[in-house]
Amino acid sequence: MTAGLSLLSTAQWQSRAVAHRVRVQHFTSPWRERRARGDVHPVYDFLFQYYHYPAGKLETWHPDAHERLENSREARERFTAPVYVASDLGIGRDANALSPAERATLDHALRVLRATEARPAHFGCYGMHEWAMVYGGHDVRHAEIAPLRLPQAEVDAFVESRPVACSHFDAFRFFAPAAKPMNRVPLEWATRHDSEQPGCIHANMDLYRWAFTAMPWIGSDLLWACFTLAVELRVLDMQAGPYDLAAMGFAPVRIETSEGRDEYQRRQRELSERAVVLRARLIDAVCAIVVQQAD
Repeated sequence: MTAGLSLLSTAQWQSRAVAHRVRVQHFTSPWRERRARGDVHPVYDFLFQYYHYPAGKLETWHPDAHERLENSREARERFTAPVYVASDLGIGRDANALSPAERATLDHALRVLRATEARPAHFGCYGMHEWAMVYGGHDVRHAEIAPLRLPQAEVDAFVESRPVACSHFDAFRFFAPAAKPMNRVPLEWATRHDSEQPGCIHANMDLYRWAFTAMPWIGSDLLWACFTLAVELRVLDMQAGPYDLAAMGFAPVRIETSEGRDEYQRRQRELSERAVVLRARLIDAVCAIVVQQAD
């Protein structure tokens, strides 16, 4: 076997594929059941509604980038061209199968990931974005299943009393129109990635976006690590928001208090530290794909 490459037997990869499907279905099965009933979960469904990566693809296992599969009938039937190719070294990915459009997408992902990694982390937003979204009673998205924790007037007063410093355009664009001028970070669509920074929970949640953008080339283990981090970030995001999710088992992080802001920042920093590691892994994985194709 070539240095740096691992060969998985048929039994090994089949076992891992089953284990992967089981762990992913912990999230995808309830999502499908809710969707069939017409129900919505304000925390977990975000990972499937906002991030348009099909549940079936998330469930489908692919080997890590450094792994090849024993050339068996089972592997040939499941891991097919154009992505996979069989050789004397087993069955592995063929980077030459990338189209110019796919290569451009990976180049873009790599630029965003590297630029975000290079910027200093900021931890002073305290999750104010969800409050700014409902300022003035604008688009209270979860009102039917999760009412506001505070009266609208108190929500508005809190937004007006605190600095709003959102650095993520895809959160900012959902602000109530009256709240957008309050944001201290100038954000526009054309330069939306220029303010991405590694302390932002949304930039870190988007590691899942960049991971599935790079599938199946990076492998399911890294994709899953980014997904599970995104789940924890989404939980904190909604716990710190203005909605009352106690009935669903999510105790509020009361950022309207100094104690709540301390808790939010502590958890934000902890999750950011994990994101730093995953971002570096993603950069290495995507870079290897791009370089391999160039060769």
